Amino acid sequence: MSSPVTMDIKLKRVSKIYHEGEVLSGLLTIVSKTDVNHQGINLYVDGTVSLSLSTKNVGVFEAFYSSVKPVNVLHYTVEVAKPGKLPSGKTDFPFEVPLDPNKSAAKMLYETYQGVYVNVSYTVKSEMKTGMLKKDKFEQIEFFIEYPPSVPEQLTESKYVDFTLEPDKLKVKDKNLVVPDFKVEGTMDNTVHSILKPFTGTIKVVHSHTPIRSIEVQLVRVETCGCAEGYSKDVTEIQNIQIADGDVCRGLEIPVYMIFPRLFSCPSVQANNFKIEFEVNLVIVFKDSKRTCVMENFPILIGRY
Repeated sequence: MSSPVTMDIKLKRVSKIYHEGEVLSGLLTIVSKTDVNHQGINLYVDGTVSLSLSTKNVGVFEAFYSSVKPVNVLHYTVEVAKPGKLPSGKTDFPFEVPLDPNKSAAKMLYETYQGVYVNVSYTVKSEMKTGMLKKDKFEQIEFFIEYPPSVPEQLTESKYVDFTLEPDKLKVKDKNLVVPDFKVEGTMDNTVHSILKPFTGTIKVVHSHTPIRSIEVQLVRVETCGCAEGYSKDVTEIQNIQIADGDVCRGLEIPVYMIFPRLFSCPSVQANNFKIEFEVNLVIVFKDSKRTCVMENFPILIGRY
């Protein structure tokens, strides 16, 4: 029975957060109780944008299905060791890889992001080939890319929004739906926002003839995949925060305070074959037999500054 071989990858930066143009450095460690013959040891550094269509669109957009193939924005192969033998014990292989984008696939390295139909991930994978009669050894870890803090031109101006919600201003698709008589006023402090700062505002119920059950703030992602031949656009919820429970006092200012979740949100992206955008929904649920709810939508632009 052959002695077990273990591989471990450690990055020098504990946070595992890097910026484009920096150098990814670390250590590949291989430990074995006996000498190990191998057919070569390689290290692969990859950045991939994975795109997928929702089930409701598959079949409808088969003509451009190839356009949602994964986009390889970063790829490096490093030969750690040529075929030979490793001595027993612990062997360390230091490595350094520049984090520069694959210009043929992308103009830049996009931030790490975990969505439903769009995912941006970066990995370091090691491979030790052990010959035809044995299993090759693999190890993989993930690291994170963030944009360096900067203020893009479209983010320099604050976008303060005042709003009023009442039945006459709602877009009602169902003409038979009876909307309760109510009036809600509020502000959103900024719809052009830094991901490092909380989303804030205030809400005030001026009057409502029907008791209120709940007031909620939703953060949703709008993911678009496709190309000139067609595209798939899907909206999914990231988080829902209840800011009021029950029939709130009239005229009371209720604060809105929402932190953007790490990985599940990122600066807004508009690339050739995908887009990542974000919106905030204000949802008011009434305490009636139908649990009637009304919603106001606020598109937001997110950056890192």
